[in-house]
Amino acid sequence: MINRTIRLSLLFVLLILLQVLVFNNIQFSGFVNPYIYLLFILLLPFEIPGWLLLLLSFLTGLTVDLFSLSPGMHTFATVLAGFVRPNILRIISPRDGYESGSGPSMQAYGFRWFFIYTALIVLIHHTSLFYIEVFRFQDFFRTMFRVIMSSVFSLAFILLFEFSRKGK
Repeated sequence: MINRTIRLSLLFVLLILLQVLVFNNIQFSGFVNPYIYLLFILLLPFEIPGWLLLLLSFLTGLTVDLFSLSPGMHTFATVLAGFVRPNILRIISPRDGYESGSGPSMQAYGFRWFFIYTALIVLIHHTSLFYIEVFRFQDFFRTMFRVIMSSVFSLAFILLFEFSRKGK
């Protein structure tokens, strides 16, 4: 239990530093903004209590907001991602259910399962984040294109990270 807590704490610090120092500086024509910090919420254990999941989601989004100087947009989107996570896990659960004491991983549940799980949460997160950022529907299709492009790149980086941590 303590080992898992330390590992998740180190993952949190690593992902926030990567997001703030590297990924916030990646922008292709204003359409692609990868957000890898969402991986922290994705990799939390299955049996995490709902209140703790929402609290960790809030703290993750708030930390990114503080470093990015954005007024609560990441906090909202990350809390929304944390809120829908249990429902998505319930919808895509394997027949035998989830292993007790485990967390979401490509190694344990396969590429297809992890891809669907990650893609759904990333799309929900990015849609809420970019539409709150714009805060109007005047540029609906432009914003939707931005959501799709950023989701594709975020998903690619998250899957790359998951491939690199295989077996951990």
